[in-house]
Amino acid sequence: MRFSALRVLKEGLTGNKGWTPHWRDPAPKPEYDAIIIGGGGHGLSTAYYLAKNHGMTNIAVLEKGYLGGGNVGRNTTIVRANYMMEGNSQFYSHSLKLWEGLEQDLNYNAMMSQRGIINLVHSDGQRDAFIRRGNMMHAQGDTDAEFLFPEQLKKKLPYLNHDNIRFPIYGGLYHKRGGTARHDAVAWGYARGADQRGVDLIQNCEVTGIDIVDGVVKGVQTTRGAIKAKKVGMVVAGRSGQLAALAGMRLPIESHVLQAFVTEGLKPVMDNVVTFGMGHMYISQSDKGGLVFGGDLDFYASYAQRGNLPTKEHVMEAAMCLMPQIGKARVLRSWGGIMDMSPDGSFIMDKTHIDGLFLNTGWCYGGFKAVPASGYCMAHLMATGQSHEITARHRLNRFETGRGLMDEEATGSQHNLH
Repeated sequence: MRFSALRVLKEGLTGNKGWTPHWRDPAPKPEYDAIIIGGGGHGLSTAYYLAKNHGMTNIAVLEKGYLGGGNVGRNTTIVRANYMMEGNSQFYSHSLKLWEGLEQDLNYNAMMSQRGIINLVHSDGQRDAFIRRGNMMHAQGDTDAEFLFPEQLKKKLPYLNHDNIRFPIYGGLYHKRGGTARHDAVAWGYARGADQRGVDLIQNCEVTGIDIVDGVVKGVQTTRGAIKAKKVGMVVAGRSGQLAALAGMRLPIESHVLQAFVTEGLKPVMDNVVTFGMGHMYISQSDKGGLVFGGDLDFYASYAQRGNLPTKEHVMEAAMCLMPQIGKARVLRSWGGIMDMSPDGSFIMDKTHIDGLFLNTGWCYGGFKAVPASGYCMAHLMATGQSHEITARHRLNRFETGRGLMDEEATGSQHNLH
């Protein structure tokens, strides 16, 4: 739908009372074919693809707060596919391809910006490791990986402290198709798309219990009453452990805080997303001009959406080391997201031992960039009862057997590329 500049001005001057909501606000029905618990990016995309790809329309998404109020709105918006481990590489490659067609598919501006990601290296060992990763990306069909040497980087990123005495820049892996997207818009686009296909998006509806009879899920208890369902998907990121406990399950995950920061708006400074290989710091510039950056986990289990001062200090030190002029910019705010960390740094998507109950968790640092493929594959799992071929390695039982673990933490792709 097209709107004239005059219409936009009129709405702005009259309190935007003439716009219609992007989605309905329905009351929950007594029963659905499927319920998705969690109204974030992964939950909304799951509902969308269940309707679009599998023709399921009698679906409800249950969100205890408001849609997009969790991690999908509390991240640094990075989209990438430069993973190395078998299984993860294919999954995130598929996700990036979905990202590239997402705005056309949803008919919604998600502000996708493939500005490129450059992962800096600061030692011979790091250089060898990232060249290997680039070769793995080429071997698996992602041919946009290019290693840039110091002189190339000085021309491309002249604002960095290239000759830092402690951490000189030895080069960087350039992932051309990576970039950023507007996190809120992604949630809104999937919400509108799901709603248009008949999905009920029910906000302020907290799940307080999961009804199970003889090993079969029958529905859920909520703050808005009992709702029956044949299938239930648990898609709540850092709250997965608490939710699974309602079904008598203990998951192999911990919830940790990951902080992010944004500065005041500045004139265009940088075109790419850049990661600092020695300080767990990454930075990009938003469309509003703010420099968006973050670091590593706070490293203590928490459900708080805030951080601590030592981590703030560490991130600021790393930012100053890499890009000294950032010290002139004022930091406007910081925030924290609740990361559901798995033991091997890779996600879990599987059926549970309870018939009809499905699990999507353990995204570690990869949650936002996985939104399209997570929903695509979770919808396949819930609709067919079988894992999609690119998530076949992400079964829950790998932690029980010790076989098939995907130690993405050890490759460094998670730590340095949040």
